Amino acid sequence: MRWALVKVALAVTTMVVVAFAVPLGLVVKEMASDRAYGGAERQAAAIGPVLAITTDRTQLERALASAETGPGGGIGIHVPAATKGGSPTEVGVRRAAPADVAAAVRLGRASIAEVPGGTALLQPTAVASGIAVVEVYVPDDALTNGVATSWAVLAGVGLALVLGSVAVADRLGTRMVRPAERLSAAAHDLGRGDLGVRVQEDGPKELRSAASAFNSMADQVVQLLTNERELAADLSHRLRTPLTVLRLNAASLGDGPAAEQTRAAVEQLEHEVDQIIRTARAQREHTAQAAAAAGCDAAEVIRARMDFWSALAEDEGRTVRVAGADRPVRVPVARPDLAAALDAMLGNVFRHTPEGTAFAVDVHNADDAVIVLVSDAGPGIADPAAALRRGWSGGGREDRPAATGGGSTGLGLDIVRRLAESTGGDVRIGRSVLGGTEVRVWLALDGRRAHAGARRGHRLRRRIGGRVFGAHGRRAARTAAPGAGSPGRGAGS
Repeated sequence: MRWALVKVALAVTTMVVVAFAVPLGLVVKEMASDRAYGGAERQAAAIGPVLAITTDRTQLERALASAETGPGGGIGIHVPAATKGGSPTEVGVRRAAPADVAAAVRLGRASIAEVPGGTALLQPTAVASGIAVVEVYVPDDALTNGVATSWAVLAGVGLALVLGSVAVADRLGTRMVRPAERLSAAAHDLGRGDLGVRVQEDGPKELRSAASAFNSMADQVVQLLTNERELAADLSHRLRTPLTVLRLNAASLGDGPAAEQTRAAVEQLEHEVDQIIRTARAQREHTAQAAAAAGCDAAEVIRARMDFWSALAEDEGRTVRVAGADRPVRVPVARPDLAAALDAMLGNVFRHTPEGTAFAVDVHNADDAVIVLVSDAGPGIADPAAALRRGWSGGGREDRPAATGGGSTGLGLDIVRRLAESTGGDVRIGRSVLGGTEVRVWLALDGRRAHAGARRGHRLRRRIGGRVFGAHGRRAARTAAPGAGSPGRGAGS
């Protein structure tokens, strides 16, 4: 594809350059010729007034000596004989043939004649004795003066245009090919069993869509393998009960070859079942590690959890807004971990703010990090630093004191903090634009802890598309959502 784009750009640019450069080159050559003959006409016109006054040889030679070409230059004058039977007067340098001079006299207008080394402009002028002809020599190099330089400039400009178009086409091809190559390499890696491989969603729109589809497919493959291995482990566990019965029955068979063979078979079968269980557990752990390494789509997780919490929000009369979750945003954390962290932060909103308090969830996608903001319009947190410590009971809130009584584990924001720090990010608590608390979760994409000063310079690609969630028949989601806990899950912060 890259070479095809280069060839197309090369062909198109070459045709454009040829279409414009060739006519321009011919125009330049014609302009040089016109310039040379224009100068010859001016020289001939300078001799015309002298011929109108006198045809005396001395005066004419003096006029030629003071002409632009100087004495012995490229100007000659052919004056007819003053009397019948007399000889014509020739002044200056004569190069044109007598026939060409006679033809110019007959035509009565300027003409051009071929002479050795160039051409001659023959300009007829009326004098007392008839028609005199002023001959101006135009050498060949005067006709092409500056043409070679102009053609070289045109050729250089055309070559620069061709090379520039090739370079631009190559860059465009690279921008298109690299995402396709990454997608192909990821497909090969997934085919070889690397369940943690995912594709960066960049490049043209079509390739971004293909990368998103590949990542979704890989997530589904991991989920299917997990379910299959859990089923295998579960079936193996179910075999333990009949195996125990078989072992007890075999023990009661007494002695004898048949009894020994039966007990050996039961022992072998039990060993195989144990091996299957161990293998299933190991594969399940490997699949889980691969899923965690591959990360998840934060936007999809946020939409799913907001669908869950929005039913309760409508019951309590809360206004909910979600922004930035309308396009895929991959983060290097496992889906269950991110869902648990979101549940913890959203549970805190419901636990520690009065009913009817609005809240919002925003997603910002930067070059090296993804920022998730959960903000509310409640009273805020009195001690933000203490809220991030394990064991904080939420007593700093000024509302709902009964909900924040003793016994709280304080694991809500601690879970969020450990999730962010696992990527090299962090969690900050501050004042939101809604007037209440804002919990900002910084998930680093490159695995390195970013500096606060550098973060302020990021240009966040934020796409605000807020939407208000209602129940709309989704109250059942509170109990039907897979993997979801109660509204207060992990909210003890």
